Order: sequence, then C-alpha cells, then structure tokens
Amino acid sequence: VCFVWASGFSYLFIGPQLNAQLEGWLSQVQSTKRPARAIIAPHAGYTYCGSCAAHAYKQVDPNITRKIFILGPSHHVPLSRCALSSVDIYRTPLYDLRIDQKIYGELWKTGMFERMSLQTDEDEHSIEMHLPYTAKAMESHKDEFTIIPVLVGALSESKEQEFGKLFSKYLADPSNLFVVSSDFCHWGQRFRYSYYDESQGEIYRSIEHLDKMGMSIIEQLDPVSFSNYLKKYHNTICGRHPIGVLLNAINELQKNGMNMSFSFLNYAQSSQCRNWQDSSVSYAAGALMVH
Repeated sequence: VCFVWASGFSYLFIGPQLNAQLEGWLSQVQSTKRPARAIIAPHAGYTYCGSCAAHAYKQVDPNITRKIFILGPSHHVPLSRCALSSVDIYRTPLYDLRIDQKIYGELWKTGMFERMSLQTDEDEHSIEMHLPYTAKAMESHKDEFTIIPVLVGALSESKEQEFGKLFSKYLADPSNLFVVSSDFCHWGQRFRYSYYDESQGEIYRSIEHLDKMGMSIIEQLDPVSFSNYLKKYHNTICGRHPIGVLLNAINELQKNGMNMSFSFLNYAQSSQCRNWQDSSVSYAAGALMVH
C-alpha cells in the first residue's frame, strides 16, 4: 500500500527530511528499558508527538527483534473483532516493510480475524504513523524483520481477553516486539469530552492527573483495573482496546510465571488547555521489559 505520506516524486524529498527528524528525536533520548518486548507510543502528527514517541522507540533492540506486531485502534470503520491487511508490503519514505504472511496465516486459521479493505487500510493512521519510526528503529537490520499489522476493533472485555490469550504466545518470544498505538486524553468540545477536576488547578493539570492515573494502572499490568478506570472516567484513550489486549497477553504470561514490568518514559500534551474553548490531545510513551 502506498500510504498518504507522499506519492511519486515527493518521496525523494520527504525521505531524507523525515529521516533527519527521526534521528534528531531519537538522539535526545536514553535507552534505559532495552530491550523492550512491547512499547506503547502515540500516533498523531510527528510535529505533535514525534519527540514523545522517540522515548518508546529508543528502547527497541534491532539486534534481536525479528517480528514486529503493530496493534492500532480502528478510527474509521466499526469493528467488533480485529482485522488484518490485504497487502504484502507497506511503503514508507525510508524503505518498504514486509508483512509476515506466515504469521498472518496462523492468525487467519483461528477464525478470529476479518480482512480490512484497501480503503480502510489507507485511511487508518493508527498503524501508518508507526511505520517510519519502526523502519528507523530497525534500519541496521532492515532486511531481517517483518511486521504484523493488526487493526483492533471496539472489543468487549471478554474479546480483549481472547485476543490477549492468542497473542501471549507471540509476546513470550524475545525476538518479537509489540507496538501498541495509542494517544491519551482527547479533551475539549470537538472531542465531546470535558472532564475537569478543579482540585488539580488549571484544566491541563486536571487532564495530566487523569492520564497519569490511567498510566499508573497500566504500569500495574492489571487489565481489570484498567477497564474499571475507563468505565469510571470515560477517558478518551483511543488505543484503549489495543492496550487491553496487551494487558491481557501479559496477564496470561504472568500466570505462567513470567516476570515483567512496564514503565512510562514520557508524557506530553499537544497544547495546554486553560478554558472551555481549548482542546488538546495527550501522548505517552512507555516500554515493557521481561526480567
């Protein structure tokens, strides 16, 4: 699929520019949680969240990573399950990424997936925005890895559990990496969400407090607490279902004695909301380590 990054000749110009941008952001970040087995990172325009996402991608170890599962929420089409792409290659301005048809075959056999149309694939940015960063993080081994893009629908808690169970065996493999695509609070009238806890001070402080409450629940690796938090506050975390799938996969592995920890490494907001006319989107980047 030739994504909306650019088409034709403009690829020649956007590649080097994008490469320099990604390199700049990554060079300013420490790799403290390497090798990450999974990362959570945002999917907005890079001018807003590129520097935040770098904190997650810096934890990826290209020397051991061979398969990258990218779980992104569906923004445009109603999906009650998960969907797989119908193409073989995703094109990025850096280089092409190959979809792992063998893993796709295994996932198909479960009967739990549907096929996303080419139109849905091209319209959806939640996976797309992770492709150049994935390419950049892996460039030293660019011919040695494949990707497994999965579009995650509005799953029920029991479906999140089922998909978590299914993906847990892949998460157990140290040569696999999971990229979970999510922005955090979408606040303001245009998002029809205006939760405000006055005790926190300015609106943007209240948003940060709400997000960090959710982030600390994710760090506890407890899918039930995360579901309860969402039911209580209705925080507009667009990747809540991919996060739910990851937490359930982790839960499955912990039952089998696997020791893991998740840490958020960066938090940012697109702007600081101070009145009811303002709006903002929050971003968070974190990494899962297996001990």
